[in-house]
Amino acid sequence: MLHNRAWGVIALLIACSLVVGACAPAPAPQPAAKSEPTKAPAKAALQIPDVVQGKFNVAMVLIGPHDDGGWSQAHYEGLVYVSKNVPNVNVAYVENVPEGADSEQVFRSLSRKGFKLIFGTSFGFMDPMETVAGEFADVMYIHISGFKSNTKNFGNLFGAMENMKYLAGMLGGARAKKDGNPKLGYMATFPIPEELRLGNAIALGMKKTCPECTMDVRWINTWHDPVIEKESAASLFDAGAQVVYTGADTPAVADVAQAKGKWGVTYDWVGSCKVERCLTAPYWNWGPVYADITKKVIAGTYKPGWDYFDADSGALGLFGFMEGQQLTKGLQDLPPEVIKEVKDILDKMQKGQFTRFDLFAGPVKDNKGKVVVPAGEKMQQADLDQFPPGAEGLKCKYCMYWWADGIVAELPKQ
Repeated sequence: MLHNRAWGVIALLIACSLVVGACAPAPAPQPAAKSEPTKAPAKAALQIPDVVQGKFNVAMVLIGPHDDGGWSQAHYEGLVYVSKNVPNVNVAYVENVPEGADSEQVFRSLSRKGFKLIFGTSFGFMDPMETVAGEFADVMYIHISGFKSNTKNFGNLFGAMENMKYLAGMLGGARAKKDGNPKLGYMATFPIPEELRLGNAIALGMKKTCPECTMDVRWINTWHDPVIEKESAASLFDAGAQVVYTGADTPAVADVAQAKGKWGVTYDWVGSCKVERCLTAPYWNWGPVYADITKKVIAGTYKPGWDYFDADSGALGLFGFMEGQQLTKGLQDLPPEVIKEVKDILDKMQKGQFTRFDLFAGPVKDNKGKVVVPAGEKMQQADLDQFPPGAEGLKCKYCMYWWADGIVAELPKQ
Protein backbone atom coordinates (compact mmCIF):
# COMPACT_ATOMS: atom_id res chain seq x y z
CA MET A 1 0.00 0.00 0.00
CA LEU A 2 1.34 1.94 4.48
CA HIS A 3 -0.65 0.07 1.85
CA ASN A 4 0.37 3.40 2.30
CA ARG A 5 0.69 7.67 -0.27
CA ALA A 6 3.60 9.40 -2.10
CA TRP A 7 4.60 13.02 -2.55
CA GLY A 8 3.54 14.58 -5.83
CA VAL A 9 2.86 11.40 -7.79
CA ILE A 10 0.79 11.62 -10.98
CA ALA A 11 -0.85 8.22 -11.21
CA LEU A 12 -2.63 9.05 -14.43
CA LEU A 13 -2.24 11.79 -17.00
CA ILE A 14 -3.90 14.81 -15.44
CA ALA A 15 -5.72 15.67 -18.61
CA CYS A 16 -7.20 12.19 -18.75
CA SER A 17 -8.06 11.73 -15.11
CA LEU A 18 -9.22 15.11 -13.87
CA VAL A 19 -10.57 16.74 -17.00
CA VAL A 20 -12.50 13.80 -18.37
CA GLY A 21 -12.17 11.34 -15.50
CA ALA A 22 -11.05 8.49 -17.76
CA CYS A 23 -10.34 7.94 -21.43
CA ALA A 24 -13.29 5.68 -22.14
CA PRO A 25 -16.90 6.87 -21.90
CA ALA A 26 -19.25 5.23 -19.44
CA PRO A 27 -22.98 5.38 -18.75
CA ALA A 28 -24.37 7.56 -16.00
CA PRO A 29 -24.28 5.84 -12.57
CA GLN A 30 -27.34 3.97 -11.36
CA PRO A 31 -28.47 3.78 -7.73
CA ALA A 32 -26.39 1.19 -5.94
CA ALA A 33 -27.57 -1.68 -3.80
CA LYS A 34 -26.63 -1.55 -0.16
CA SER A 35 -23.62 -3.81 -0.66
CA GLU A 36 -22.36 -1.99 -3.78
CA PRO A 37 -20.76 1.41 -3.24
CA THR A 38 -21.64 4.07 -5.80
CA LYS A 39 -18.85 4.75 -8.27
CA ALA A 40 -18.02 8.19 -9.62
CA PRO A 41 -18.85 8.62 -13.32
CA ALA A 42 -15.94 7.78 -15.58
CA LYS A 43 -16.55 10.79 -17.82
CA ALA A 44 -17.15 14.53 -17.30
CA ALA A 45 -15.09 17.09 -15.45
CA LEU A 46 -14.84 16.32 -11.75
CA GLN A 47 -18.27 14.69 -11.50
CA ILE A 48 -18.83 13.30 -8.04
CA PRO A 49 -21.33 10.64 -6.87
CA ASP A 50 -24.56 12.01 -5.44
CA VAL A 51 -25.46 11.75 -1.78
CA VAL A 52 -28.64 10.02 -0.65
CA GLN A 53 -30.89 12.23 1.43
CA GLY A 54 -31.84 10.83 4.81
CA LYS A 55 -28.72 8.67 5.04
CA PHE A 56 -25.24 9.23 6.43
CA ASN A 57 -23.04 9.63 3.34
CA VAL A 58 -19.52 8.18 3.28
CA ALA A 59 -17.02 8.64 0.43
CA MET A 60 -13.65 7.09 -0.35
CA VAL A 61 -10.95 8.41 -2.66
CA LEU A 62 -8.70 5.73 -4.21
CA ILE A 63 -5.28 6.18 -5.83
CA GLY A 64 -5.86 3.25 -8.21
CA PRO A 65 -8.71 1.15 -9.61
CA HIS A 66 -10.99 -0.45 -7.03
CA ASP A 67 -10.18 -3.91 -8.44
CA ASP A 68 -6.38 -3.58 -8.64
CA GLY A 69 -5.79 -6.84 -6.77
CA GLY A 70 -3.97 -4.99 -3.99
CA TRP A 71 -4.07 -1.74 -2.01
CA SER A 72 -7.13 -0.07 -3.52
CA GLN A 73 -9.13 -3.28 -3.64
CA ALA A 74 -8.50 -3.89 0.06
CA HIS A 75 -9.87 -0.41 0.85
CA TYR A 76 -12.81 -0.83 -1.50
CA GLU A 77 -13.78 -4.09 0.20
CA GLY A 78 -13.55 -2.25 3.52
CA LEU A 79 -16.07 0.24 2.16
CA VAL A 80 -18.36 -2.60 1.07
CA TYR A 81 -18.11 -3.94 4.64
CA VAL A 82 -19.28 -0.57 5.94
CA SER A 83 -22.28 -0.63 3.61
CA LYS A 84 -23.28 -4.06 4.93
CA ASN A 85 -22.58 -3.53 8.62
CA VAL A 86 -23.48 0.08 9.45
CA PRO A 87 -27.21 0.94 9.31
CA ASN A 88 -28.57 3.80 7.23
CA VAL A 89 -25.40 4.68 5.32
CA ASN A 90 -24.76 5.48 1.69
CA VAL A 91 -21.22 4.77 0.49
CA ALA A 92 -19.49 5.93 -2.68
CA TYR A 93 -15.99 6.05 -4.13
CA VAL A 94 -13.84 7.85 -6.69
CA GLU A 95 -10.98 5.82 -8.18
CA ASN A 96 -7.78 6.61 -10.09
CA VAL A 97 -7.35 9.99 -8.40
CA PRO A 98 -3.81 11.44 -8.73
CA GLU A 99 -2.01 12.48 -5.58
CA GLY A 100 -0.92 15.99 -4.75
CA ALA A 101 -2.74 19.23 -5.50
CA ASP A 102 -4.98 17.69 -8.16
CA SER A 103 -6.78 15.54 -5.61
CA GLU A 104 -7.77 18.66 -3.67
CA GLN A 105 -10.55 19.32 -6.18
CA VAL A 106 -11.99 15.86 -5.58
CA PHE A 107 -12.06 16.23 -1.78
CA ARG A 108 -13.61 19.69 -2.06
CA SER A 109 -16.24 18.50 -4.52
CA LEU A 110 -17.21 15.56 -2.31
CA SER A 111 -17.54 17.93 0.64
CA ARG A 112 -19.73 20.35 -1.29
CA LYS A 113 -21.94 17.48 -2.44
CA GLY A 114 -22.75 16.65 1.18
CA PHE A 115 -20.57 13.66 2.13
CA LYS A 116 -19.97 13.80 5.88
CA LEU A 117 -17.15 11.26 6.22
CA ILE A 118 -14.40 11.07 3.62
CA PHE A 119 -11.54 8.56 3.57
CA GLY A 120 -8.41 9.40 1.57
CA THR A 121 -6.37 6.26 0.97
CA SER A 122 -2.97 7.42 -0.22
CA PHE A 123 0.00 9.22 1.32
CA GLY A 124 0.00 12.10 -1.17
CA PHE A 125 -3.61 13.00 -0.30
CA MET A 126 -2.45 14.29 3.10
CA ASP A 127 -1.86 17.99 2.38
CA PRO A 128 -4.89 18.41 0.10
CA MET A 129 -7.12 16.83 2.75
CA GLU A 130 -5.68 19.10 5.42
CA THR A 131 -6.49 22.13 3.28
CA VAL A 132 -10.06 21.08 2.52
CA ALA A 133 -10.69 20.09 6.15
CA GLY A 134 -10.03 23.70 7.10
CA GLU A 135 -12.89 24.77 4.82
CA PHE A 136 -15.58 22.27 5.90
CA ALA A 137 -15.74 22.03 9.67
CA ASP A 138 -18.81 19.77 9.58
CA VAL A 139 -17.11 17.04 7.52
CA MET A 140 -14.80 14.37 9.00
CA TYR A 141 -11.70 13.56 6.94
CA ILE A 142 -9.66 10.42 7.62
CA HIS A 143 -6.28 10.17 5.91
CA ILE A 144 -4.63 6.75 5.54
CA SER A 145 -0.88 6.79 6.30
CA GLY A 146 0.88 10.12 6.62
CA PHE A 147 1.37 11.89 9.93
CA LYS A 148 -0.88 14.97 10.10
CA SER A 149 -4.05 15.71 12.09
CA ASN A 150 -5.80 18.87 13.26
CA THR A 151 -7.47 16.82 16.06
CA LYS A 152 -10.83 18.39 15.08
CA ASN A 153 -12.11 17.06 11.76
CA PHE A 154 -8.95 15.74 10.09
CA GLY A 155 -7.47 12.53 11.46
CA ASN A 156 -4.64 10.19 10.61
CA LEU A 157 -5.21 6.43 10.37
CA PHE A 158 -2.81 3.57 9.76
CA GLY A 159 -1.79 0.18 11.08
CA ALA A 160 1.31 -1.74 12.08
CA MET A 161 1.86 -3.55 8.80
CA GLU A 162 5.52 -3.66 9.78
CA ASN A 163 4.60 -6.53 12.10
CA MET A 164 3.23 -8.64 9.24
CA LYS A 165 6.20 -7.68 7.05
CA TYR A 166 8.52 -8.84 9.84
CA LEU A 167 6.87 -12.26 9.91
CA ALA A 168 6.98 -12.41 6.11
CA GLY A 169 10.69 -11.58 6.39
CA MET A 170 11.18 -14.55 8.68
CA LEU A 171 9.45 -16.80 6.16
CA GLY A 172 11.37 -15.39 3.19
CA GLY A 173 14.68 -15.80 5.00
CA ALA A 174 13.85 -19.41 5.84
CA ARG A 175 12.78 -20.08 2.24
CA ALA A 176 15.96 -18.59 0.77
CA LYS A 177 18.09 -20.52 3.24
CA LYS A 178 16.38 -23.81 2.44
CA ASP A 179 16.77 -23.16 -1.29
CA GLY A 180 20.47 -22.51 -0.84
CA ASN A 181 20.31 -18.95 -2.17
CA PRO A 182 20.50 -16.43 0.68
CA LYS A 183 19.45 -13.40 -1.37
CA LEU A 184 16.19 -11.47 -1.11
CA GLY A 185 14.84 -8.41 -2.88
CA TYR A 186 12.50 -5.57 -1.94
CA MET A 187 10.63 -3.63 -4.64
CA ALA A 188 9.99 -0.33 -2.85
CA THR A 189 7.71 2.42 -4.13
CA PHE A 190 8.73 5.90 -2.96
CA PRO A 191 11.49 7.00 -0.55
CA ILE A 192 9.19 7.87 2.34
CA PRO A 193 9.47 6.69 5.96
CA GLU A 194 6.72 4.11 5.49
CA GLU A 195 8.70 2.26 2.83
CA LEU A 196 11.92 2.33 4.86
CA ARG A 197 9.99 1.12 7.90
CA LEU A 198 8.48 -1.83 6.03
CA GLY A 199 11.74 -2.70 4.30
CA ASN A 200 13.59 -2.64 7.62
CA ALA A 201 10.92 -4.86 9.20
CA ILE A 202 11.42 -7.42 6.42
CA ALA A 203 15.18 -7.32 6.96
CA LEU A 204 14.89 -7.80 10.73
CA GLY A 205 12.69 -10.84 10.18
CA MET A 206 14.99 -12.18 7.48
CA LYS A 207 18.05 -12.02 9.75
CA LYS A 208 16.18 -13.88 12.47
CA THR A 209 15.82 -17.03 10.37
CA CYS A 210 18.72 -16.53 7.97
CA PRO A 211 21.61 -14.57 9.52
CA GLU A 212 23.64 -14.89 6.32
CA CYS A 213 20.88 -13.50 4.09
CA THR A 214 21.04 -10.11 2.38
CA MET A 215 18.36 -8.02 0.69
CA ASP A 216 18.66 -5.67 -2.28
CA VAL A 217 16.24 -2.78 -2.95
CA ARG A 218 14.78 -1.31 -6.14
CA TRP A 219 12.87 2.01 -6.11
CA ILE A 220 10.06 2.04 -8.68
CA ASN A 221 8.49 5.45 -7.89
CA THR A 222 4.92 4.32 -8.42
CA TRP A 223 2.19 2.73 -6.34
CA HIS A 224 0.34 1.17 -9.21
CA ASP A 225 1.93 0.23 -12.53
CA PRO A 226 1.78 -3.50 -13.37
CA VAL A 227 4.34 -3.14 -16.17
CA ILE A 228 6.94 -1.34 -14.05
CA GLU A 229 6.28 -3.71 -11.16
CA LYS A 230 6.93 -6.75 -13.35
CA GLU A 231 10.08 -5.23 -14.83
CA SER A 232 11.49 -4.34 -11.42
CA ALA A 233 10.65 -7.72 -9.94
CA ALA A 234 12.38 -9.39 -12.90
CA SER A 235 15.40 -7.16 -12.34
CA LEU A 236 15.71 -8.29 -8.73
CA PHE A 237 15.24 -11.96 -9.59
CA ASP A 238 17.77 -11.72 -12.43
CA ALA A 239 20.24 -10.08 -10.03
CA GLY A 240 20.08 -13.22 -7.92
CA ALA A 241 17.19 -12.79 -5.46
CA GLN A 242 15.39 -15.99 -4.46
CA VAL A 243 12.48 -14.21 -2.77
CA VAL A 244 11.18 -10.77 -3.75
CA TYR A 245 8.78 -8.56 -1.75
CA THR A 246 6.67 -5.74 -3.11
CA GLY A 247 5.53 -2.48 -1.59
CA ALA A 248 3.33 -1.73 -4.60
CA ASP A 249 -0.31 -2.40 -5.35
CA THR A 250 -0.57 -5.36 -7.71
CA PRO A 251 0.37 -9.08 -7.46
CA ALA A 252 2.90 -8.66 -10.30
CA VAL A 253 5.82 -9.86 -8.16
CA ALA A 254 4.24 -13.30 -7.73
CA ASP A 255 3.49 -13.60 -11.45
CA VAL A 256 7.15 -12.95 -12.25
CA ALA A 257 8.24 -15.41 -9.56
CA GLN A 258 5.98 -18.01 -11.14
CA ALA A 259 7.67 -17.53 -14.50
CA LYS A 260 11.16 -17.70 -13.02
CA GLY A 261 10.61 -20.57 -10.61
CA LYS A 262 11.38 -18.43 -7.55
CA TRP A 263 9.19 -16.87 -4.84
CA GLY A 264 7.19 -13.66 -4.58
CA VAL A 265 5.57 -12.05 -1.56
CA THR A 266 2.53 -9.97 -2.50
CA TYR A 267 0.90 -7.28 -0.39
CA ASP A 268 -2.25 -5.47 0.70
CA TRP A 269 -5.15 -7.72 -0.34
CA VAL A 270 -6.06 -11.17 1.00
CA GLY A 271 -6.79 -12.39 -2.53
CA SER A 272 -3.43 -11.36 -3.98
CA CYS A 273 -1.59 -14.61 -3.21
CA LYS A 274 -3.03 -16.86 -5.92
CA VAL A 275 -0.22 -18.44 -7.94
CA GLU A 276 1.81 -21.40 -6.73
CA ARG A 277 5.00 -19.35 -6.40
CA CYS A 278 3.43 -16.81 -4.05
CA LEU A 279 5.07 -17.50 -0.70
CA THR A 280 2.71 -15.41 1.45
CA ALA A 281 1.06 -11.98 1.61
CA PRO A 282 0.87 -9.46 4.44
CA TYR A 283 -2.56 -7.90 3.99
CA TRP A 284 -5.11 -5.43 5.38
CA ASN A 285 -8.64 -6.08 6.60
CA TRP A 286 -9.99 -2.52 6.67
CA GLY A 287 -13.69 -3.30 7.06
CA PRO A 288 -14.00 -3.53 10.87
CA VAL A 289 -11.82 -0.44 11.35
CA TYR A 290 -13.81 1.62 8.86
CA ALA A 291 -17.13 0.44 10.30
CA ASP A 292 -16.06 1.33 13.84
CA ILE A 293 -14.95 4.81 12.78
CA THR A 294 -18.16 5.37 10.81
CA LYS A 295 -20.36 4.40 13.77
CA LYS A 296 -18.41 6.72 16.09
CA VAL A 297 -18.56 9.64 13.64
CA ILE A 298 -22.33 9.17 13.34
CA ALA A 299 -22.63 9.08 17.13
CA GLY A 300 -20.40 12.13 17.51
CA THR A 301 -17.89 10.25 19.67
CA TYR A 302 -14.98 9.88 17.24
CA LYS A 303 -11.91 11.89 18.21
CA PRO A 304 -9.62 12.40 15.19
CA GLY A 305 -5.92 12.31 15.87
CA TRP A 306 -3.28 9.68 15.26
CA ASP A 307 -5.11 6.36 15.13
CA TYR A 308 -2.55 3.59 14.61
CA PHE A 309 -3.73 0.04 15.16
CA ASP A 310 -1.76 -3.12 15.85
CA ALA A 311 -2.53 -6.77 15.05
CA ASP A 312 -4.88 -7.13 18.02
CA SER A 313 -7.37 -5.03 16.03
CA GLY A 314 -8.01 -7.92 13.65
CA ALA A 315 -7.23 -5.57 10.74
CA LEU A 316 -3.87 -7.13 9.81
CA GLY A 317 -3.28 -10.53 8.25
CA LEU A 318 -0.57 -12.87 6.98
CA PHE A 319 -1.78 -15.19 4.26
CA GLY A 320 -1.56 -18.87 5.16
CA PHE A 321 -1.71 -18.25 8.91
CA MET A 322 -5.13 -16.77 9.57
CA GLU A 323 -8.27 -18.70 10.49
CA GLY A 324 -9.51 -20.88 7.65
CA GLN A 325 -6.31 -20.56 5.61
CA GLN A 326 -3.73 -23.21 4.72
CA LEU A 327 0.00 -22.89 4.29
CA THR A 328 1.05 -22.17 0.72
CA LYS A 329 3.21 -24.65 -1.15
CA GLY A 330 6.28 -22.54 -0.45
CA LEU A 331 5.64 -22.66 3.29
CA GLN A 332 4.74 -26.32 3.66
CA ASP A 333 8.30 -27.68 3.51
CA LEU A 334 9.96 -25.00 5.65
CA PRO A 335 11.43 -26.18 8.96
CA PRO A 336 8.58 -26.85 11.41
CA GLU A 337 10.32 -24.79 14.07
CA VAL A 338 10.19 -21.70 11.80
CA ILE A 339 6.47 -22.13 11.15
CA LYS A 340 5.87 -22.62 14.88
CA GLU A 341 7.87 -19.52 15.76
CA VAL A 342 5.94 -17.40 13.24
CA LYS A 343 2.65 -18.72 14.62
CA ASP A 344 3.76 -18.04 18.20
CA ILE A 345 4.81 -14.45 17.44
CA LEU A 346 1.62 -13.87 15.46
CA ASP A 347 -0.40 -15.13 18.41
CA LYS A 348 1.38 -12.65 20.69
CA MET A 349 0.70 -9.86 18.19
CA GLN A 350 -2.99 -10.71 18.08
CA LYS A 351 -3.15 -10.67 21.87
CA GLY A 352 -1.46 -7.28 22.06
CA GLN A 353 1.66 -8.75 23.63
CA PHE A 354 3.97 -7.87 20.71
CA THR A 355 3.54 -4.46 19.07
CA ARG A 356 5.36 -2.41 16.46
CA PHE A 357 7.45 -0.92 19.25
CA ASP A 358 8.57 -4.36 20.37
CA LEU A 359 9.58 -5.11 16.79
CA PHE A 360 11.94 -2.11 16.72
CA ALA A 361 13.26 -2.57 20.24
CA GLY A 362 17.02 -2.19 20.66
CA PRO A 363 19.62 -3.17 20.01
CA VAL A 364 19.06 -2.51 16.31
CA LYS A 365 21.96 -2.01 13.90
CA ASP A 366 21.92 -0.36 10.53
CA ASN A 367 23.64 -1.78 7.46
CA LYS A 368 26.80 0.18 8.29
CA GLY A 369 27.17 -1.59 11.63
CA LYS A 370 26.04 1.42 13.67
CA VAL A 371 23.65 0.89 16.59
CA VAL A 372 20.64 3.05 15.69
CA VAL A 373 18.44 1.93 18.59
CA PRO A 374 20.38 1.07 21.76
CA ALA A 375 19.60 -1.90 23.98
CA GLY A 376 16.74 -1.15 26.34
CA GLU A 377 15.28 1.52 24.05
CA LYS A 378 12.29 1.37 21.68
CA MET A 379 11.32 3.48 18.72
CA GLN A 380 8.18 5.57 19.18
CA GLN A 381 5.52 6.54 16.65
CA ALA A 382 7.30 9.73 15.60
CA ASP A 383 10.42 7.64 14.89
CA LEU A 384 8.52 5.20 12.70
CA ASP A 385 6.71 7.88 10.72
CA GLN A 386 9.38 10.41 9.89
CA PHE A 387 12.77 11.29 8.52
CA PRO A 388 14.92 13.41 10.83
CA PRO A 389 14.35 15.80 12.47
CA GLY A 390 10.60 15.19 12.23
CA ALA A 391 7.73 17.64 11.95
CA GLU A 392 7.46 20.71 14.12
CA GLY A 393 6.00 19.61 17.43
CA LEU A 394 6.47 15.96 16.52
CA LYS A 395 10.24 15.48 16.64
CA CYS A 396 11.78 12.03 16.32
CA LYS A 397 14.74 10.57 18.22
CA TYR A 398 15.52 7.40 16.24
CA CYS A 399 14.04 8.69 13.00
CA MET A 400 13.42 6.16 10.22
CA TYR A 401 16.29 7.17 7.98
CA TRP A 402 18.47 4.09 7.91
CA TRP A 403 18.57 0.66 6.34
CA ALA A 404 18.72 -2.26 8.73
CA ASP A 405 21.53 -4.77 8.89
CA GLY A 406 21.45 -7.08 5.88
CA ILE A 407 20.14 -4.57 3.33
CA VAL A 408 22.70 -4.03 0.57
CA ALA A 409 21.44 -0.69 -0.73
CA GLU A 410 22.18 2.97 -0.21
CA LEU A 411 19.74 5.28 1.54
CA PRO A 412 17.61 7.47 -0.70
CA LYS A 413 18.48 11.16 -0.63
CA GLN A 414 16.43 13.32 1.71
